[in-house]
Amino acid sequence: MLAKPPRLSSLSVTVAAALAAFIAIGLLASVAVLFQLDGAPLELLVRAERACTQHLFVSERDACMRELLTAVQASSIASK
Repeated sequence: MLAKPPRLSSLSVTVAAALAAFIAIGLLASVAVLFQLDGAPLELLVRAERACTQHLFVSERDACMRELLTAVQASSIASK
């Protein structure tokens, strides 16, 4: 005979779902904050990538992108 699984109350299911949602939102928010604080915004990265398409080698393209991002960050710091 197969044993029947225990029935869960609707309150415990609701509490577990709310707790899981709270944890997921907290993790997503913390990752978003880390991306905003740590790296360059995606818009700047896209602009730099498009501006450096004439370079054939990846190392040259990366150096070009770094130079552009450094110039943009320096100008944004100087404007503050």
